[in-house]
Amino acid sequence: MTEAALFEAFGGVRGMVETVLPGLLFVSIYTINKNLHMAAIAALAVSLAMVVVRLARKDTVKHAFSGVFGVGFGVVFAMMTGNAKDFYLPGMLYTTGLALAYIITAMAGVPLIGLMLGPIFRENLSWRTRNPGRKKAYTKASWAWGLILLGKSAILFPLYWWADTTQLGWVLVALKIPPFLLAVYLTWVFLAKAPPPIDVFAEMEAEERAEEERAEEERKAAREREGARHAEDGEATTTGRHRRP
Repeated sequence: MTEAALFEAFGGVRGMVETVLPGLLFVSIYTINKNLHMAAIAALAVSLAMVVVRLARKDTVKHAFSGVFGVGFGVVFAMMTGNAKDFYLPGMLYTTGLALAYIITAMAGVPLIGLMLGPIFRENLSWRTRNPGRKKAYTKASWAWGLILLGKSAILFPLYWWADTTQLGWVLVALKIPPFLLAVYLTWVFLAKAPPPIDVFAEMEAEERAEEERAEEERKAAREREGARHAEDGEATTTGRHRRP
């Protein structure tokens, strides 16, 4: 596993762009003309456009769809309250909830990072019972993500109450990428020192091949027994004919 592979597993450069662009567009438009409706519609439109592009290219749409839902909820909140700052509130609540999920699952011994990355690295949940060193690395990584996201929330929520919309928006945009990159880097550091993943998919494929080989050997043995039986029957028939008076 390389740092680049892990970075791509979390969405890569394209995922970061899809995460940052709607909020950047919203705060830019609102900073210029203070028009909540125009800023909200533009942010939602660019999110939908990114989903359409991914669908057209038959790429994975997980990150783009999550962006659309986040922007959509933000638009609904802001439109309902008439307060432009509420555009950011759903995303902030999601960040806090995700931080708690990382920490709680790490404390419970089922770190969320392991649940997310296990299928990507073809190990599924084998790290829980068969690879304790890797489980420890996933636990550390989940703690890192949880604490980093909690720190981000600790900065944003006071600004939500005390700062104006443009100040909150620009700080939020500025905090999109650096905490993410830090968390990905720490995850790579922990996993790079951990034992390699157990490729459960390769194990299943090997078991299937072994089962097919056993079945083929059994069929071959059955054919040989059947051939031997027919040979014995033929020999017995020939012997019986020779004994006739």
